Amino acid sequence: MSKANKCGLFFTSYAQEAQIFPSKFQKFCLGLFLVSLSLSPYFLDTYLISLLNLIFIAVIGAVSLNLLTGCCGQISLGHGAFIGVGAYATAYLMQLGISFWLALPLAGLITAVIGMIFGIPSLRLKGIYLAIATLAAQIILEYIFLHWDAVTGGSNGMAVDSPQLFGLYIDNDISMFYLLFFFAIITTLAITNLLRTKPGRAFVAIRDFYLSAEIMGINLFGYKLMAFGVSSFFAGLAGGLWATYSMYITPEQFSIGLSITYLAMIIIGGMGSVLGSIMGAVFITLLPEGLAWIAGSLSDVYPNISTYLLGMKEGVFGLILILFLIFEPEGLVHRWRLIKAYWKLYPFAH
Repeated sequence: MSKANKCGLFFTSYAQEAQIFPSKFQKFCLGLFLVSLSLSPYFLDTYLISLLNLIFIAVIGAVSLNLLTGCCGQISLGHGAFIGVGAYATAYLMQLGISFWLALPLAGLITAVIGMIFGIPSLRLKGIYLAIATLAAQIILEYIFLHWDAVTGGSNGMAVDSPQLFGLYIDNDISMFYLLFFFAIITTLAITNLLRTKPGRAFVAIRDFYLSAEIMGINLFGYKLMAFGVSSFFAGLAGGLWATYSMYITPEQFSIGLSITYLAMIIIGGMGSVLGSIMGAVFITLLPEGLAWIAGSLSDVYPNISTYLLGMKEGVFGLILILFLIFEPEGLVHRWRLIKAYWKLYPFAH
């Protein structure tokens, strides 16, 4: 059992140290946060609830990408397309009459297979060359989304039915909030626990130095394919949930811009950290809202500032990413750890 003392936590085994929440205080804070979040739809307006729903979808996508890129070191510029595969697969399966609750995991499995196919070059390619290979996957899948009219609807897009539970449609922001909240928790817990297992430690070993990992007996190709498969599966879940929430999908939604956005989430939040993925997803989702708030606050002084900010949106996004790479390369999660370390031993922190 872990014990709390003046110097923090004291562990007597590796299993105790590997706990997700080693102290009762952490468990209490997490429980309080989850309860507060679950009750928030009764105190927030529809607009804020819709923002939370978008954050939940972004969290699922960012955590899945961080598993592949942050933990296994396999750079991917095709994550947006894999999310698109999950969205289209869910929508098409539901059109065939399959229940949402079966269509969603099936779409995840379809996405996992496609992700593993495009992950095959990872045996020979590394770094920027693997990134180019995944970029090719993005371009190929975008072309399929746009031209396979029989399945995707082509440029006209595709309508998606609302899911049902016990005969009731989940078709409003509040009901979707609980659906997305549930899957965000499941995804976060699943990937967090995966990283504590043998495959998770193998992913990290491959990321840190693949030659040493291979010498230790780690099957590089097998674990890289596993990373692509698991990451793509949860990306497919994110896409299916996005499709049912938006109720209409088009190829433009899953462009290279979406892949770069998810890559920015894990860079800003912190590579290799599940908590960092969540922080990055929240930051990037709320960034446009922050810019809109700034524009509204300054509109009396500068009447046309909202027009300028909208035009500079991508530039501001790129600037923020560069500033993080320069001044906080380990992401928001690193700053959070420093704050916790400071207060843990306050006023004697050093």
